Amino acid sequence: MNESIEQTLSIIKPDAVERNLTEEIKSIFKKNNLIVKDEKKIHITRDEAAEFYKVHQAKPFYNDLCAYLSSGPILVMILEGENAVLLNRKIMGATNPKEAEKNTIRNLYGISIDKNSVHGSDSTENAKKEINFFFKS
Repeated sequence: MNESIEQTLSIIKPDAVERNLTEEIKSIFKKNNLIVKDEKKIHITRDEAAEFYKVHQAKPFYNDLCAYLSSGPILVMILEGENAVLLNRKIMGATNPKEAEKNTIRNLYGISIDKNSVHGSDSTENAKKEINFFFKS
């Protein structure tokens, strides 16, 4: 595998799944040279969300985040491409949709800072952990 080819985790969150935006969002990844290597639609429990977001445990938004991620079906995907982690974060846009650059996923589809439609790994280390969390081999 080319050294700059990476894998990252992407989650299409409940608000976007509910609004049937999964195919539109996936097409944005594909247009930006990210390949969907694997995907599955799941509904995680509150406990699984708490485990997934453990790194944010001390933050004030932690409980809301866990409740939200477990509130409905999500689409988890392994994206692959050149510098996939950074590229995915650029495509997603800022966490707050109001601050996200024009035409990023969160700018286009995010409802609020909580319901911002997508999650993406923030580093190659976390990408490995997060992919493993959902796609245990």
